[in-house]
Amino acid sequence: MFADREEAGRRLADAVRWLRDEDVIVLGLPRGGVPVAAVVARHLDAPLDVIVVRKLGLPYQPELGLGAVGEGGVRVINEALLQATGFSAEDLAEVEERECAEVEARAIRFRGDRPPIALSGRTVVLIDDGIATGSTMRAACLVARELSAGRVVVAAPVAAKSSLSKIEEVADEVICLHTPRLLNSVGEWYRDFSQTSVAEVVRLLPGRTPT
Repeated sequence: MFADREEAGRRLADAVRWLRDEDVIVLGLPRGGVPVAAVVARHLDAPLDVIVVRKLGLPYQPELGLGAVGEGGVRVINEALLQATGFSAEDLAEVEERECAEVEARAIRFRGDRPPIALSGRTVVLIDDGIATGSTMRAACLVARELSAGRVVVAAPVAAKSSLSKIEEVADEVICLHTPRLLNSVGEWYRDFSQTSVAEVVRLLPGRTPT
């Protein structure tokens, strides 16, 4: 069990310290992943940013991702799954429009008018405070690929064992400190799992001050 996200970050930083000599950028999944990512970035002496993504889930089965959208109009669609579900192009366009708007709104909320750090050719370390279903982290991996990341490394303090196989399909490496067979909730692995506020995310990111 971790005392809080700060401790989880320190322990995770120890597990990825071998990346220090690479051209690394650390990306936290907002909101809870950012405090963990901030500690790792500090230990790796690497730049920190957020990766804002949204799954394109079926309305009646939101955890089933038809793809993902990210900043800058990045779009990843699972065409085979789309055909298998019979989801129409019109329905997909409606979901996509809604999620793209949410991506842009969140990016402005967290980053202001600062552009995202370029990922092209770099080792990108994607961090969350824990991974339950894995669908959001998988989406983040796909978006990082579309943004030309040189290598995608996923790192988390705890993850459900059953979710890692899905992530391993789209990441070059997955680093996780604890992989319980049964994970009821990420919060049960923290003594302090207080909700991370938007202001805290903004405070941790470079070039921003909370408003």
